[in-house]
Amino acid sequence: MNRVVVIGAGFGGLAAAAELSRRGFEVTVLEAHVYPGGSAGTFFHQGYRFDAGATLAGGFAPGSVMDKLGRQFDIDWQHSLTDIAMLIHLADGSSITRWTEPEAWRSERVTHFGKSAEQFWDWQENTADALWDLTLRLPPWPVQSSRDTLELIKKGFAWMRAVSQAGKIYLIPSIFSDAFKPVSAHLPREAEKLRQFIDAQLLISAQTTSRYANALYSSAALDLARQGVAHVPGGMGGMADKLTTAVRQNGGNVYFRQEVTRVRKEPNGSFIVETKRKTEFPADIIIFNLPPWNIARILTQELPARLRDLPHMPKRGWGAFMVYIGLDRAQIPNNLPLHHQVIVQEPIAEGNSIFMSLSPEWDKSRAPAGKRALTISTHTQLQPWWELQRNDPVAYAERKDAYTERIISAAERVIPNLRTSAELVLPGTPLTFERFTRRAWGWVGGFPQTSLFQTWGPHLSAGLWMVGDSIFPGQSVPAVMLAGVRVARSLEVRESVVVLSSKKTRFLRSKQFRRVN
Repeated sequence: MNRVVVIGAGFGGLAAAAELSRRGFEVTVLEAHVYPGGSAGTFFHQGYRFDAGATLAGGFAPGSVMDKLGRQFDIDWQHSLTDIAMLIHLADGSSITRWTEPEAWRSERVTHFGKSAEQFWDWQENTADALWDLTLRLPPWPVQSSRDTLELIKKGFAWMRAVSQAGKIYLIPSIFSDAFKPVSAHLPREAEKLRQFIDAQLLISAQTTSRYANALYSSAALDLARQGVAHVPGGMGGMADKLTTAVRQNGGNVYFRQEVTRVRKEPNGSFIVETKRKTEFPADIIIFNLPPWNIARILTQELPARLRDLPHMPKRGWGAFMVYIGLDRAQIPNNLPLHHQVIVQEPIAEGNSIFMSLSPEWDKSRAPAGKRALTISTHTQLQPWWELQRNDPVAYAERKDAYTERIISAAERVIPNLRTSAELVLPGTPLTFERFTRRAWGWVGGFPQTSLFQTWGPHLSAGLWMVGDSIFPGQSVPAVMLAGVRVARSLEVRESVVVLSSKKTRFLRSKQFRRVN
């Protein structure tokens, strides 16, 4: 048994497929769309190439996640590191440059938040450093078996020794304590400007704000800029293409236009994956690169316990309202950073906070000559959109127009003449997002990271696994890729498989075994 079918060619599924094919598994990836990347893919329209959802590529600094995975999979990302991760425009009219260079960022934050806030940033950076190291060592979280528990203890002690040898033993009790605290516990009192900045950053990286976001998770979520923000030719879709090539070069298959409609279990414990095109793929192991609601729709027998308990619609998390704009590059201010977060007012959702990403001027594949592609997004609740579409289509259309207007108004803080320079404006609600990305209800970003102990484990039941932003460590391309690789490695020691490779045949026995080298 070594046939693995990965359903969904998002970054988590592709990373798992690349790791498993590299290790000798027979891997097939099935993707409903015509391109890879999932909600972090890139779509074409009227000569433009828009990033569909995720737009910021982090983790490219030497030694960071994307750098390590690139070397592991023999991928040349052809990335260009940037000095400015993003510009954050606060509600009071001030703007904060999120530099990637440590000293430039230290100077910037002291200017805006004062020296009294440095204790917070020292906590954040030191904790993030330790947590990144710990995350790279651990098996998938949360533990789901006695073997996982033993592995967690073993690697946890190794990590503590490494922290002690680095002279940072003081971090160990703090990290254990932070597992049960919100990040607001570390914010100075009366520091409203800092609190608004942190809330805005956490909303796009942890799906919640400082009052609720887990402190330990937040330390790493706030560290994205320091881990190296880069631009890759072709945008997020260009990265997904490179990962697809890596899967194929290691012997795996990736098929597009293969929407999975049903998964059925055979009497011998194997599976048959059926697609809309009436094609069947046999599998011993299935990895779903899908949200839980999508998985529940295609499993026809004995839903795993956690999937049986799903509410009808996600009650935790968000949808996205998107606006895709094609505009004249001559109307864009000179030397404008490519990523911007604009806070209009609080609460910072439903159009009161937007995230903007411009295509690089040098990337001629992203727009027609003399043009640029712009993606804008805001967090929005799912239920009102679906209720209006079902009960009052006119009100639905009016709300869509109002949100588009509100978002463009906010974006004009960055590009003052955006309305006149835009030649193409494509708005999208959560219903639009479901139609084009296939994500049930248009739910994006995974679960809000309020507790490390509420996160989903990747192992659903015998032979069934899950990757993507629904499992730890949540959203962002580096996070889902890291989780995908960790799930692939855990799968190898949790399932009873025969792995065939060109160099040797390894018989891997039972659910707890040691690979023969």
